[in-house]
Amino acid sequence: MLRVTDLTAWSTRRKMLAALAGGAVTGLGQAPFSIVWLSLIGLAAGFALFRAAATVRQAVWIGWAFGVGYFALTLSWIVEPFLIDIARHGWMAPFALIGMAGGLALFWGAAFGLAKWRGGALALVVFWSMAEVARSYVMTGFPWGLLGYIWLDAGLDQMAAIIGPHGLTLLTLGGVWAVMAAFTHPKRLILLPLVVLPFIGMIGFGLAQAALSQGHPSIGTAQPQRPVVRLIQPNAPQHQKWDPEMIPVFFGRSLGFTSAQPEGRAPDVIIWPETSVPYLLNTAQGAFEVISQAAGKVPVVLGMQRREAGQYFNSLVVLGPDGVVADVYDKSHLVPFGEYMPGGALAAALSLKGLAANDGYGFGAGAALRSIEIAGLGRALPLICYEAIFPHEVGGLTTRPDWLLHITNDAWFGRYTGPQQHLAQARFRTIEQGLPMVRAANTGISAMIDARGQITASLALGQAGYLDVELPQALPATLYARSGDLPILLLLIVSAAALLLKSRRVSS
Repeated sequence: MLRVTDLTAWSTRRKMLAALAGGAVTGLGQAPFSIVWLSLIGLAAGFALFRAAATVRQAVWIGWAFGVGYFALTLSWIVEPFLIDIARHGWMAPFALIGMAGGLALFWGAAFGLAKWRGGALALVVFWSMAEVARSYVMTGFPWGLLGYIWLDAGLDQMAAIIGPHGLTLLTLGGVWAVMAAFTHPKRLILLPLVVLPFIGMIGFGLAQAALSQGHPSIGTAQPQRPVVRLIQPNAPQHQKWDPEMIPVFFGRSLGFTSAQPEGRAPDVIIWPETSVPYLLNTAQGAFEVISQAAGKVPVVLGMQRREAGQYFNSLVVLGPDGVVADVYDKSHLVPFGEYMPGGALAAALSLKGLAANDGYGFGAGAALRSIEIAGLGRALPLICYEAIFPHEVGGLTTRPDWLLHITNDAWFGRYTGPQQHLAQARFRTIEQGLPMVRAANTGISAMIDARGQITASLALGQAGYLDVELPQALPATLYARSGDLPILLLLIVSAAALLLKSRRVSS
């Protein structure tokens, strides 16, 4: 095994190249690759390179390069929206990937630098975890691809119900540090089982919970008399979605799926994906009549746009069984540069539009996340696309919903990593909250997800179709659902304060 002393002699450039590679290897733990052991090796390489940093400045560069490698691989799908209209936006694609990876890597560079300045490798566990929290909140936040997500379907993911995603990140980094510390100091190898065995226990418990989810009568798919939900997946590629010749094709496809005769019990509600109705709410009464007739007096949830006082909104509309709009939810957490341009008036003066804005210069934000009532199905928390990636917002309601409702248009994210990672994060929301999720995606992956994050039924990516599936039952409120990020935040703040107040650097 390569010794840290061997790495110390390397130049800064060589260390940065190694960090770049280590970050990319760490990214292989994220969906759709999901190679956890490679991700752990990558993290171990990050700790080894950190220990080999001769100065704070060098540690910053190593941390930044490690972040660039990780985010460049994990967020490789970020180029896809710019390729929809390649003639207009294609030139922006490489700048978007480089800018996003380099910008998010600043959080990791700062963490490496602070840890080198105060404390060592154990301090890196604290500051790196804090960096992941910071990028989840700062400047509206972007918690995509959090380190803890590498554990999806690997057992430890179920710990998110107790400690949340940031606690899972802290647990992951702490475990890697402990194993590294044991191997760095051979006399400590005897303590290695004290680290490994609890992890094995938590992984085994999580895998047992996931297995229970598949067969438990109160959670699994076979439970009788649960509401039946129909998911509609029209599969409208983004480059054709607003083509005047194709709009009737996709709308007719959705109508056909809506009116299809069920093989079993009739659906209690029908869900269309984000922006699947090609009319503004203001002028859609004729479309509503057609949809309601196709639904046969079943309520329908629709994704569409609306206009009010010169402002456009990305909305979710509940169409009652009588064909009358029962509720409207406006997306409240918008995508910067996608649905709106930061800078407001300046962006408009420069004629800069968000990529997803068909009219005007972007969308307006709704007031806040809130529950909606659907007759016979209780309270649902609507999440439109991007909103499902924010764990602290999904769990931020004072009144707990009965289930999560996610409508999305993942055609923007391409056909591989983006949709898979978006689905993975949606699954984490169910584990964290102990709530099932209904997910209708334009091009896929539409799915029913139970309260332990297990997919009970789904429609494949790039497939047009519909799915009738029972809504799984919710679990009791999880510890994370009751406490949110506060316990982990307090732990990290106290730990960071203790490290920063130290008068001398402590060797790990």
